[in-house]
Amino acid sequence: MPIYEYQAKNPALGCDYCRNPFEVCQTVNEQPLTVCPKCEGPVIKLISTPGKPQKNILTSGNIADKGFVQYKKSGKGYYEKTAGKGPDTLHDSGHNHEHDHHHKH
Repeated sequence: MPIYEYQAKNPALGCDYCRNPFEVCQTVNEQPLTVCPKCEGPVIKLISTPGKPQKNILTSGNIADKGFVQYKKSGKGYYEKTAGKGPDTLHDSGHNHEHDHHHKH
């Protein structure tokens, strides 16, 4: 089902939902929205370029700005932070190799 973008005709008068572009899944045969589903203010359908490749959205700055934390593996069971707020390193302490062997009785 295609995804269409809409926005308030006058973003300054839109609610928190329609002030910025929002997406709606609609069939091709459905009529375009004319009002915001939240405030019922007038909205317009935005024109998007289909298939336009997006820039790399997983940059360290973008990850941190959106409140996420990114780690990269730096060794067996060890991870180093590359973006965001959180511990500088993580260690997988839940896997103890000393107890992996099976005893026969």
